[in-house]
Amino acid sequence: MPATTLPLTAYRTAIALDEPFTPPPDPDPASRPADLVRQVLAKLALDPAAAQAGLRPGAADQLDDRAARQLLRAVLTLREPVPPPDEAAHALDALLAAESRARPTTDARALPSIRDAFPHAAYRAADRTVLWQGDITMLGADAIVNAANSALLGCFAPMHRCIDNAIHAAAGPRLREDCHTIMTRQGHPEPTGTAKVTRGYHLPARHVLHTVGPIVDGPLRPQHQQALAASYRACLDLAAEMNGIRTVAFCGISTGVFGYPKAPAAHTALDTVADWLDHHPGRLDRVIFNVYADDDFAAYASTLT
Repeated sequence: MPATTLPLTAYRTAIALDEPFTPPPDPDPASRPADLVRQVLAKLALDPAAAQAGLRPGAADQLDDRAARQLLRAVLTLREPVPPPDEAAHALDALLAAESRARPTTDARALPSIRDAFPHAAYRAADRTVLWQGDITMLGADAIVNAANSALLGCFAPMHRCIDNAIHAAAGPRLREDCHTIMTRQGHPEPTGTAKVTRGYHLPARHVLHTVGPIVDGPLRPQHQQALAASYRACLDLAAEMNGIRTVAFCGISTGVFGYPKAPAAHTALDTVADWLDHHPGRLDRVIFNVYADDDFAAYASTLT
């Protein structure tokens, strides 16, 4: 791991990492989520990101509820990592909290282990790991892993179908603000194969581990495999520094827009996690390999069997 990556001790206090996040009280408990969407849009109408997203003062009143919510997501995706005005921040927290409560949450501790799901798999960490297909933003783990880019500020492309965008959208803009605080202190882009940790805010996961995996543009080479394994180890090492983290859920690092082939990525993920668990017995209760698409699941299932 490069020596220039910022250690946890250098930003832990700056982002209040050890303080539980509690959303502020709803300023109007009777408000419907759709009403809160329009309140936030009205407060952000003069924000520089609003014009980029196509928001004009009063325009939200002409949209149906779904279109208004998509417009708000676009504005938040485009916004720079600065706190919104207080009135907008309170309404936004109320909205995100309501949406979080309305989404079904899967308890990471209740998921069947790989040993239970694949009884004939010869995977040495089968009793300590899980293969789960679902939406990671609905997983109640102590920490989930975000496949980030080197700026570590999330995706700025509205509605882009990357995991970085999905996690930041569900967590809310406080996540980007924390990442900005960390990166300002670091003073340079996040190196490949390292990790940072923030709170999860409106996610059911209490923490998010952000890591930058390798980009594969051409043949897969040994240095790609080494960098991918480093990302998995960096997340696990960082989780081990946090006393409250006992369950960690990995997305498919680098297998999306970063181009890493899914089958060899699954092989590296399984081997690296098993090695780490062998060297840190009892430190984590469960490590979850989260997949979303059927071909992602097939890559892991094929490697296991």
